[in-house]
Amino acid sequence: MKASAKSTDSKLLQDIIDGISYKPGVYMMKDAEGTILYVGKAVNLKKRVTSYFQNKKTHSPKTALMVARVADIDTVVTASEKEALILESNLIKRHRPRFNVVLKDDKRYPSIRIDARTVYPKIEIVRKTPKDGAVYFGPFSSALAVRQTVKLINKTFPLRKCSDRSMANRTRPCIHHQMGQCLGPCCLTVDPKKYSGIVKEVILFLKGRTPELIQRIRRRMIKAASDEDFEAAAALRDRMFALEKTLERQVTVTTDFMDRDVIGISGNSDFRLVTVMTLRRGFLQGVRHFELVQAAPEKGELVAQFLGQFYQESHVIPVEVLVPDLPAGKILLEETLSEWKGRRVRIHRPTRGEKRKLLEMAQNNADNTLRDRLQRASREAEVLEGLQRRLHMDRLPLRIECFDNSNLGGTNPVSAMVVFENGRPYKAGYRRYKIRSASGQDDYASMAEVLTRRYGKIGPDNPAPDLMLVDGGRGQLAIANAVIGQLGLDGQFHLAGIAKKDERKGEVDDKIYLPDRANPVNLGHDGRFLLLLQQIRDEAHRFAITFQRKRRNRSMVRSALDQVAGVGPKRKAMLLKHFGSIKKIRAATVDEISELPGINRSLAEAIRKVL
Repeated sequence: MKASAKSTDSKLLQDIIDGISYKPGVYMMKDAEGTILYVGKAVNLKKRVTSYFQNKKTHSPKTALMVARVADIDTVVTASEKEALILESNLIKRHRPRFNVVLKDDKRYPSIRIDARTVYPKIEIVRKTPKDGAVYFGPFSSALAVRQTVKLINKTFPLRKCSDRSMANRTRPCIHHQMGQCLGPCCLTVDPKKYSGIVKEVILFLKGRTPELIQRIRRRMIKAASDEDFEAAAALRDRMFALEKTLERQVTVTTDFMDRDVIGISGNSDFRLVTVMTLRRGFLQGVRHFELVQAAPEKGELVAQFLGQFYQESHVIPVEVLVPDLPAGKILLEETLSEWKGRRVRIHRPTRGEKRKLLEMAQNNADNTLRDRLQRASREAEVLEGLQRRLHMDRLPLRIECFDNSNLGGTNPVSAMVVFENGRPYKAGYRRYKIRSASGQDDYASMAEVLTRRYGKIGPDNPAPDLMLVDGGRGQLAIANAVIGQLGLDGQFHLAGIAKKDERKGEVDDKIYLPDRANPVNLGHDGRFLLLLQQIRDEAHRFAITFQRKRRNRSMVRSALDQVAGVGPKRKAMLLKHFGSIKKIRAATVDEISELPGINRSLAEAIRKVL
């Protein structure tokens, strides 16, 4: 059902409210421009929406501000309150309303994936976790920790390491089989039940049930020894010792060995940080932090919206969640989480004992992390404010874009743009450019082309920066200034150039130039200002060189492989995609090259000879 109002006139708004259903569902409060201000759920839509416009004196300042701006209300009726809970979470993530809790977690954390539906599954590190039937573990806050875990698994459990395509084309087992780290299902006959048993052991390990797994392996080791299968017993012994060493490094924080998440919340009603401590079988597995950029006025509502959004995306739901404040609609949330998990999930607010200490630990983590982030943000704000004064800007340089060109002897010319927001890299805004019109080593022409392409279409989806930085001195800056003038963008943002120091002249620092100014800017004695600009310039340089090297490698592969009869565009692209670089193709053996589809041994030998 939808009702519309073009103004905040109380009668029109009351007409909207009068037409709302008494059924469960989701409501969306909108302002006069149609922007969604708030998304909420209710078991009785009419009763819940009406409550906002009665007893307004009891509202918190934030709720009062929202209600004063409401001009329109949309409602969606659902079959049950559980459906409303799921729909509410989806709408909040899609529209990010100003007055809702919105999780801000810029990182896409790595997870471990095992597709147990295949005959011979392998361990994979992924950053996307679709609900495709595979088993996922994580996400983990540290990519290094994930790689170390996978390395340990691959060393301890003899699962296959090769890709599906490589496995299908292998003619003999790889070196991992020779080292006893793979059963070799690519070429050898491996009992699927035996392989499945190892996969189950890996899953037990990833679930944090290492002590139970060690006991199972010990029993199998003793049986193998009694059967005089000493080779198998030795392999199981080595696996058990490796797991015991891992267990020694894990931190035990509970004595009941239960899977649970512990929530800590720090901050105020405008900005909060939520910490989630993950405990599996009593061991602390990781800590993640989420910024709530629009926090709910009441803690119960905040906890409810956070849990709804967080666990809707999670593949692993614990049997117990410890929270500092009980969520609004606790029973409904427990039922929904229980349905998602397939067994009973309890949301609990402990007041004493071991669980209370866990809650205090999560709270301390949240407080410390928030304090560190606020201090870092304060330092970054000081640098940006100082940079604004030194560069004579009329605004803070919240968004800085920097360009750099790269070529090798005039070949494969490219340019790159990096973006820093609030003094930090914003990698989603990075751009790479192939130089189209400029030729050779004409740095000025390349700069003019790229700036025209970048700033020729400024708009909502292509915002202008506060400061545009070019890698170079007065010459590059003059080109940039001329291009911006030709595009009619004078005054829309500031320009600066950064030139390397000339040690032959006794210069000790890089120089910062501004348009229409002959001498470099004096940045004062605070080295943080120059350091930030150098960091941005170096990042642009790194990004441009990486792109240029990638293009150069591809062209080298193409030109070299053009000499091999039978290698066309598709096979060239396949070789580069599979091996990643010309260096890796050179290092590959004839057997490895011939594993690729469509490449027989004689063709592989010809490729090796050419490279």
